[in-house]
Amino acid sequence: MTSLKIKILPISGSTRSNSSNFKILKYISNYLKPNFEIKIFEDLESLPHFNPDLDTDNPPQEITSFRNKIRDADGVIICTPEYVFSLPGSLKNALEWCVSTTVFSNKITGLITASASGEMGHEQLLLIMKTLEAKFDDATQLLIQGVRGKVSAEGEIISEQTAEALQNFAENFKNQFL
Repeated sequence: MTSLKIKILPISGSTRSNSSNFKILKYISNYLKPNFEIKIFEDLESLPHFNPDLDTDNPPQEITSFRNKIRDADGVIICTPEYVFSLPGSLKNALEWCVSTTVFSNKITGLITASASGEMGHEQLLLIMKTLEAKFDDATQLLIQGVRGKVSAEGEIISEQTAEALQNFAENFKNQFL
Protein backbone atom coordinates (compact mmCIF):
# COMPACT_ATOMS: atom_id res chain seq x y z
CA MET A 1 0.00 0.00 0.00
CA THR A 2 1.44 3.37 -0.99
CA SER A 3 0.75 6.39 1.11
CA LEU A 4 -0.07 9.62 -0.64
CA LYS A 5 2.21 12.51 0.09
CA ILE A 6 0.79 15.75 1.44
CA LYS A 7 0.63 18.36 -1.35
CA ILE A 8 2.14 21.78 -0.69
CA LEU A 9 1.85 24.77 -3.02
CA PRO A 10 4.59 27.34 -2.43
CA ILE A 11 3.92 30.76 -4.01
CA SER A 12 6.60 33.41 -4.46
CA GLY A 13 5.37 36.99 -4.25
CA SER A 14 8.25 38.05 -6.49
CA THR A 15 8.10 37.76 -10.26
CA ARG A 16 11.87 38.29 -10.50
CA SER A 17 13.63 35.21 -11.80
CA ASN A 18 15.85 33.64 -9.16
CA SER A 19 14.63 36.04 -6.46
CA SER A 20 15.58 35.63 -2.80
CA ASN A 21 11.97 34.65 -2.12
CA PHE A 22 12.12 31.88 -4.73
CA LYS A 23 15.43 30.69 -3.25
CA ILE A 24 13.87 30.56 0.23
CA LEU A 25 10.95 28.52 -1.12
CA LYS A 26 13.44 26.13 -2.78
CA TYR A 27 15.31 25.81 0.54
CA ILE A 28 12.09 25.04 2.45
CA SER A 29 10.92 22.69 -0.32
CA ASN A 30 14.14 20.71 -0.12
CA TYR A 31 13.85 20.60 3.66
CA LEU A 32 10.26 19.30 3.51
CA LYS A 33 10.67 17.07 0.44
CA PRO A 34 10.83 13.70 2.23
CA ASN A 35 7.32 14.16 3.65
CA PHE A 36 5.61 16.31 1.04
CA GLU A 37 4.86 16.65 -2.65
CA ILE A 38 5.89 20.20 -3.51
CA LYS A 39 5.54 22.18 -6.73
CA ILE A 40 6.31 25.90 -6.62
CA PHE A 41 3.77 28.09 -8.42
CA GLU A 42 5.78 30.20 -10.87
CA ASP A 43 3.06 31.79 -13.01
CA LEU A 44 2.08 34.79 -10.89
CA GLU A 45 2.79 37.23 -13.73
CA SER A 46 0.46 35.35 -16.07
CA LEU A 47 -2.65 36.01 -13.98
CA PRO A 48 -4.92 38.70 -15.46
CA HIS A 49 -5.61 41.86 -13.48
CA PHE A 50 -8.40 41.38 -11.00
CA ASN A 51 -11.73 42.58 -12.35
CA PRO A 52 -14.90 41.96 -10.33
CA ASP A 53 -16.87 41.84 -13.61
CA LEU A 54 -14.85 38.73 -14.59
CA ASP A 55 -15.09 37.12 -11.15
CA THR A 56 -18.18 35.12 -12.08
CA ASP A 57 -19.06 31.44 -12.31
CA ASN A 58 -16.77 31.34 -15.35
CA PRO A 59 -13.60 33.35 -14.52
CA PRO A 60 -10.57 33.44 -16.85
CA GLN A 61 -8.93 30.02 -17.30
CA GLU A 62 -5.69 31.14 -15.60
CA ILE A 63 -7.70 32.05 -12.50
CA THR A 64 -9.60 28.75 -12.46
CA SER A 65 -6.28 26.90 -12.72
CA PHE A 66 -4.70 29.01 -9.93
CA ARG A 67 -7.68 28.52 -7.62
CA ASN A 68 -7.71 24.77 -8.32
CA LYS A 69 -4.02 24.52 -7.41
CA ILE A 70 -4.76 26.15 -4.06
CA ARG A 71 -7.89 24.06 -3.53
CA ASP A 72 -6.07 20.80 -4.37
CA ALA A 73 -3.11 21.58 -2.10
CA ASP A 74 -3.16 20.42 1.50
CA GLY A 75 -1.15 23.50 2.43
CA VAL A 76 0.24 26.71 0.95
CA ILE A 77 3.44 28.61 1.73
CA ILE A 78 3.73 32.21 0.56
CA CYS A 79 7.12 33.93 0.56
CA THR A 80 7.07 37.54 -0.59
CA PRO A 81 9.16 40.68 -0.68
CA GLU A 82 7.83 44.05 0.35
CA TYR A 83 7.54 46.68 -2.39
CA VAL A 84 7.03 50.32 -1.37
CA PHE A 85 5.92 49.29 2.16
CA SER A 86 3.28 46.93 0.76
CA LEU A 87 2.78 43.61 -0.99
CA PRO A 88 3.92 43.30 -4.60
CA GLY A 89 1.01 44.10 -6.92
CA SER A 90 1.19 40.70 -8.64
CA LEU A 91 0.75 38.82 -5.34
CA LYS A 92 -2.04 41.12 -4.14
CA ASN A 93 -3.73 40.65 -7.51
CA ALA A 94 -3.58 36.85 -7.16
CA LEU A 95 -4.98 37.01 -3.64
CA GLU A 96 -7.78 39.36 -4.75
CA TRP A 97 -8.93 36.64 -7.16
CA CYS A 98 -9.41 34.38 -4.11
CA VAL A 99 -11.58 36.72 -2.02
CA SER A 100 -14.89 35.53 -3.52
CA THR A 101 -13.95 31.88 -2.97
CA THR A 102 -13.27 29.60 -0.03
CA VAL A 103 -10.01 28.16 -1.43
CA PHE A 104 -8.01 29.50 1.53
CA SER A 105 -10.68 28.87 4.17
CA ASN A 106 -9.06 26.80 6.91
CA LYS A 107 -6.16 25.98 4.53
CA ILE A 108 -2.91 25.35 6.43
CA THR A 109 -0.74 28.25 5.35
CA GLY A 110 2.80 29.41 6.02
CA LEU A 111 3.60 33.08 5.54
CA ILE A 112 7.07 34.54 5.04
CA THR A 113 8.01 38.10 4.19
CA ALA A 114 11.66 38.33 3.15
CA SER A 115 12.77 41.81 2.20
CA ALA A 116 14.98 44.73 3.18
CA SER A 117 12.61 45.77 5.97
CA GLY A 118 9.33 43.98 5.32
CA GLU A 119 7.40 45.00 8.45
CA MET A 120 4.52 46.75 6.71
CA GLY A 121 4.29 44.22 3.88
CA HIS A 122 4.23 41.39 6.43
CA GLU A 123 1.49 43.10 8.41
CA GLN A 124 -0.58 43.44 5.22
CA LEU A 125 0.05 39.81 4.24
CA LEU A 126 -1.18 38.62 7.64
CA LEU A 127 -4.29 40.82 7.41
CA ILE A 128 -5.16 39.65 3.89
CA MET A 129 -4.65 35.99 4.73
CA LYS A 130 -6.71 36.37 7.91
CA THR A 131 -9.47 37.89 5.75
CA LEU A 132 -9.21 34.89 3.39
CA GLU A 133 -9.57 32.66 6.49
CA ALA A 134 -6.22 30.92 5.95
CA LYS A 135 -5.04 28.82 8.88
CA PHE A 136 -1.76 30.12 10.31
CA ASP A 137 -0.34 31.15 13.66
CA ASP A 138 2.79 32.77 15.08
CA ALA A 139 4.79 29.58 14.51
CA THR A 140 3.89 29.42 10.80
CA GLN A 141 4.76 32.97 9.87
CA LEU A 142 8.16 34.60 9.63
CA LEU A 143 9.65 38.00 8.84
CA ILE A 144 13.19 37.95 7.41
CA GLN A 145 14.71 41.42 7.26
CA GLY A 146 17.83 42.25 5.24
CA VAL A 147 17.30 39.17 3.09
CA ARG A 148 19.91 40.03 0.46
CA GLY A 149 22.68 39.60 3.01
CA LYS A 150 21.26 36.27 4.16
CA VAL A 151 20.81 34.37 0.88
CA SER A 152 23.65 33.89 -1.62
CA ALA A 153 23.31 34.25 -5.39
CA GLU A 154 23.47 30.44 -5.55
CA GLY A 155 20.51 30.13 -3.19
CA GLU A 156 22.42 29.12 -0.08
CA ILE A 157 21.23 30.48 3.24
CA ILE A 158 24.43 32.14 4.43
CA SER A 159 23.07 33.39 7.76
CA GLU A 160 23.08 30.65 10.39
CA GLN A 161 20.32 32.47 12.30
CA THR A 162 18.14 32.66 9.16
CA ALA A 163 18.75 28.97 8.33
CA GLU A 164 17.68 28.08 11.87
CA ALA A 165 14.58 30.31 11.64
CA LEU A 166 13.61 28.71 8.30
CA GLN A 167 14.10 25.20 9.68
CA ASN A 168 11.96 26.06 12.72
CA PHE A 169 9.32 27.52 10.41
CA ALA A 170 9.39 24.38 8.23
CA GLU A 171 9.11 22.09 11.27
CA ASN A 172 6.20 24.11 12.67
CA PHE A 173 4.50 24.05 9.26
CA LYS A 174 5.07 20.29 8.95
CA ASN A 175 3.64 19.72 12.43
CA GLN A 176 0.35 21.26 11.31
CA PHE A 177 -0.25 18.06 9.34
CA LEU A 178 0.63 15.60 12.11
